[in-house]
Amino acid sequence: MKIRIERVNSELQRQIAAVISHDLKDPRLGSGIVSVTKVSTTPDLKFAKVYVSVYAASEDERAGAIETLKRSRTFIRNRLKELVEIRLLPELNFVLDTSVDYGMHIDSILKTIDIPAEDAGDTAKEK
Repeated sequence: MKIRIERVNSELQRQIAAVISHDLKDPRLGSGIVSVTKVSTTPDLKFAKVYVSVYAASEDERAGAIETLKRSRTFIRNRLKELVEIRLLPELNFVLDTSVDYGMHIDSILKTIDIPAEDAGDTAKEK
């Protein structure tokens, strides 16, 4: 059953991304690039969380893009009915994925840490 859910999640992710990029022509999405990073479906296939990243956008544009996707969920779901062969198509809930921002924040912190280089001779003595 777990493998089936993973396949459904993968297919939904691919098709939702295609619908957003090709069929959803809404100027309220802003100038940012919208990317579907993950889909997490409940085991009964009734609900799906769609994690979305919005690149090259301000915080206001990100929030606006998520709100636009939430308002467009019926349109996206109707397009998915044509694209995905599944008996029960889950209700979509769009969530802003901030993992990329968090990773960039951690990377900037790591770059500020000054780690002294070890001498090659010291590591040879330890072995």
